[in-house]
Amino acid sequence: MTKTLHGVIHGKTIELADALPFGEGAEVEIQVRAIRSTRKPGDGFLRTEGALADDTEWDAIMEEVQQGRKFERQPQWEEQ
Repeated sequence: MTKTLHGVIHGKTIELADALPFGEGAEVEIQVRAIRSTRKPGDGFLRTEGALADDTEWDAIMEEVQQGRKFERQPQWEEQ
Protein backbone atom coordinates (compact mmCIF):
# COMPACT_ATOMS: atom_id res chain seq x y z
CA MET A 1 0.00 0.00 0.00
CA THR A 2 1.31 3.47 -0.89
CA LYS A 3 -0.07 6.67 0.64
CA THR A 4 1.10 10.26 0.17
CA LEU A 5 1.02 12.39 3.31
CA HIS A 6 2.12 15.94 3.97
CA GLY A 7 4.06 17.06 7.02
CA VAL A 8 6.30 19.68 8.56
CA ILE A 9 9.87 19.14 9.72
CA HIS A 10 10.71 20.09 13.32
CA GLY A 11 14.38 19.26 13.86
CA LYS A 12 14.71 15.49 13.37
CA THR A 13 10.94 14.92 13.61
CA ILE A 14 8.34 15.12 10.82
CA GLU A 15 4.87 16.10 12.03
CA LEU A 16 2.28 14.61 9.67
CA ALA A 17 -0.91 16.47 8.76
CA ASP A 18 -2.91 13.21 8.80
CA ALA A 19 -2.72 9.98 10.79
CA LEU A 20 -0.93 7.02 9.26
CA PRO A 21 -3.15 4.11 8.16
CA PHE A 22 -0.85 1.57 9.83
CA GLY A 23 -0.93 0.07 13.29
CA GLU A 24 1.50 0.78 16.12
CA GLY A 25 4.86 -0.92 15.53
CA ALA A 26 4.34 -1.42 11.79
CA GLU A 27 7.54 -1.15 9.78
CA VAL A 28 7.38 1.39 6.98
CA GLU A 29 9.61 2.73 4.25
CA ILE A 30 9.69 6.49 3.84
CA GLN A 31 10.59 8.64 0.84
CA VAL A 32 10.89 12.37 1.55
CA ARG A 33 10.43 15.05 -1.11
CA ALA A 34 10.37 18.79 -0.43
CA ILE A 35 7.37 20.68 -1.77
CA ARG A 36 7.27 24.34 -2.72
CA SER A 37 5.84 26.50 0.02
CA THR A 38 2.82 28.64 -0.78
CA ARG A 39 3.71 31.08 2.01
CA LYS A 40 4.93 34.56 1.14
CA PRO A 41 7.13 36.87 3.20
CA GLY A 42 4.94 38.63 5.76
CA ASP A 43 2.33 35.86 6.04
CA GLY A 44 3.38 35.21 9.65
CA PHE A 45 2.50 38.77 10.61
CA LEU A 46 -0.89 38.47 8.92
CA ARG A 47 -1.72 35.25 10.82
CA THR A 48 -1.10 36.95 14.18
CA GLU A 49 -2.60 40.34 13.34
CA GLY A 50 -5.13 41.38 15.97
CA ALA A 51 -4.18 38.63 18.43
CA LEU A 52 -3.83 41.17 21.27
CA ALA A 53 -6.58 43.56 20.13
CA ASP A 54 -8.75 43.15 23.25
CA ASP A 55 -5.96 42.65 25.81
CA THR A 56 -6.15 45.58 28.26
CA GLU A 57 -2.90 44.55 29.96
CA TRP A 58 -1.08 44.71 26.62
CA ASP A 59 -2.62 48.15 25.94
CA ALA A 60 -1.16 49.42 29.23
CA ILE A 61 2.27 48.00 28.40
CA MET A 62 2.28 49.62 24.97
CA GLU A 63 1.15 52.96 26.44
CA GLU A 64 4.08 52.83 28.87
CA VAL A 65 6.48 52.13 26.00
CA GLN A 66 5.04 54.99 23.95
CA GLN A 67 5.36 57.43 26.85
CA GLY A 68 8.95 56.33 27.44
CA ARG A 69 9.80 56.96 23.80
CA LYS A 70 8.25 60.42 23.94
CA PHE A 71 10.38 61.25 26.98
CA GLU A 72 13.56 59.99 25.28
CA ARG A 73 12.94 62.29 22.28
CA GLN A 74 12.66 65.45 24.35
CA PRO A 75 15.87 67.49 24.30
CA GLN A 76 17.78 67.27 27.55
CA TRP A 77 19.02 70.79 28.38
CA GLU A 78 22.06 71.17 30.55
CA GLU A 79 21.92 73.88 33.17
CA GLN A 80 24.85 76.30 33.14
